[in-house]
Amino acid sequence: MSGQRSTHEIELRPDSVTKRFRSGDRQRGEREWRALTLLATYAPGLAPDPWESDLSAANPTVVMSRLVGMPLRGRSLEGGQIKALAAAVTRMHEAVPPEVLAEVPLRPGRQDELIAHLHSWFPKARPRVNHEVGRAMDRGMDWLAQSPLESAGRPEVPNVFGPGDGNLANYLWDGDQVQVVDFEDSGLSDRAFELAEITEHVGSWVEHPLAVEAFLAHFDLTRTESVRLVDCRRLLALVWLFLLASDDADNPRNPPGTAERQASRLLDLLA
Repeated sequence: MSGQRSTHEIELRPDSVTKRFRSGDRQRGEREWRALTLLATYAPGLAPDPWESDLSAANPTVVMSRLVGMPLRGRSLEGGQIKALAAAVTRMHEAVPPEVLAEVPLRPGRQDELIAHLHSWFPKARPRVNHEVGRAMDRGMDWLAQSPLESAGRPEVPNVFGPGDGNLANYLWDGDQVQVVDFEDSGLSDRAFELAEITEHVGSWVEHPLAVEAFLAHFDLTRTESVRLVDCRRLLALVWLFLLASDDADNPRNPPGTAERQASRLLDLLA
């Protein structure tokens, strides 16, 4: 999922984009380059074309073509745009052949990592939040302790290629189709987790809320995936509650009251 800090610098040119990652942050560059080359091979036109990379540099660098399109974040999406978004996500999930996908490393920010973060964050964050946010944190952690996610290993669902970031700012609408950018957290994943990344990302509701049910209706999930999707949405909503509650009051990234709105969203999902 999208982090709370910048991980790279971007240089924009008329026809290209250069991403320079932090010193020594080679893995992010490797994931970005791997994703671009895989999608250029198996889903051409869905993502930027990979032009060149220098992953051994002090600041690992990836150069790609520049896409033309408007980010979907902050927009009130119409039915055609939601359908195009779902089509792009489906194509990305299904593009890489199974034998090739089997060689792709697991994406960061997985279920087990997020759960470990929550257990670490809770005792530090809980005393500092207001009653409304604290009640939602308590309910969320109680749910987590009893959920199948706490004790489950790798889910028994099909693998997919996941971009690892549900921010709608990374989905570009060109008037006809949706294309995708930003793959530094990409890797092997599953469909339920990746869909939850999109529906629960703060960018999907803090401005113009995504019509979640209309979006999810475009995906033919198995029963196991549908059950897992509910749990993944709850897990990611709980993670976002902690992230939003830790927003710097002097330099907030989101409007006042966003953490309280997230608390209400989480309680609705837990209901």
